[in-house]
Amino acid sequence: MQAMVLSKPGTPLVWTELPDRDPGAGEIRVKVLACGVCRTDLHVLDGELPHPKSPIIPGHEIVGRIDAIGPGVAGLAMDQRVGIPWLGHTCGVCPYCEAKRENLCDAPLFTGYTRDGGYATAAIADARFAFPLGETGSDVSLAPLLCAGLIGWRSLVIAGEARKLGLYGFGAAAHILAQAAKWQGREVFAFTRPGDDTNQEFARSLGAVWAGGSDEAPPEPLDAAIIFATVGDLVPLALKAVRKGGRVVCAGIHMSDIPSFPYEILWEERQLASVANLTRQDGLDFLALVPRMGIVTKTTAYPLEQANEALADLRAGAFEGAAVLLP
Repeated sequence: MQAMVLSKPGTPLVWTELPDRDPGAGEIRVKVLACGVCRTDLHVLDGELPHPKSPIIPGHEIVGRIDAIGPGVAGLAMDQRVGIPWLGHTCGVCPYCEAKRENLCDAPLFTGYTRDGGYATAAIADARFAFPLGETGSDVSLAPLLCAGLIGWRSLVIAGEARKLGLYGFGAAAHILAQAAKWQGREVFAFTRPGDDTNQEFARSLGAVWAGGSDEAPPEPLDAAIIFATVGDLVPLALKAVRKGGRVVCAGIHMSDIPSFPYEILWEERQLASVANLTRQDGLDFLALVPRMGIVTKTTAYPLEQANEALADLRAGAFEGAAVLLP
């Protein structure tokens, strides 16, 4: 197998020939068909997440076909197309797992961070965290759903019944979530980097009723806001944008420090929440609804060996939607 490998944070990925790997008990091996490029991958590369596996094959938005099945796996079949997400393994016995809050497991493994991921021609996965994808939709279009879509969906659930919803940072996750929110009958207000006319127009094309810079106030108070950008300075701005009793959800795994802010903008029962990972039920719920929602992902494809270029373009905001690597 071939893979783009990170030897240590802060260094470029290197094209590497590796021995083929066989799945262990409870595992499957997939031939990778596509792997999305996520902002979390940048956090892994930059060393912003603690205790990574090293060396590591990044990538956690994997679409592949099963080509080997380990002992003890039930419910999956050879050549079946599956998706492999960020949360790659849970212990199953901690209080959070027993309470069906496995996204908060005390001993998890994460695809592309603490276990090898999908910037490769093949990947090993815990069969419990492989979602059947069926045969509808292209591999490229489905890949961003495995993190950008799933984390966006969990964020939307935590945002509650908000009818007027603000999305801060209009990248891979927000462009998927905007379509889901519109399908649900919500009004979407999109916030981009100041002066980013291209992404503001992109948001409007996906049904946003308003789009502006993150330094702007929305034309009316929001019921809730979700922050996908990794900029802590946005938290006070979002709190100011929501109405009394409104909710601000921080959707990223990493964010720069949140500056101090006056209690006044949190008062009146405004809430600040974060999202951590996902549960298998999130995956099943969201992926079952995707065909009904009519979600269309905007993607830019790169050959696997150009993973460094794709990551650089993501960092620079050089494309709309999501990047996807193709082995």
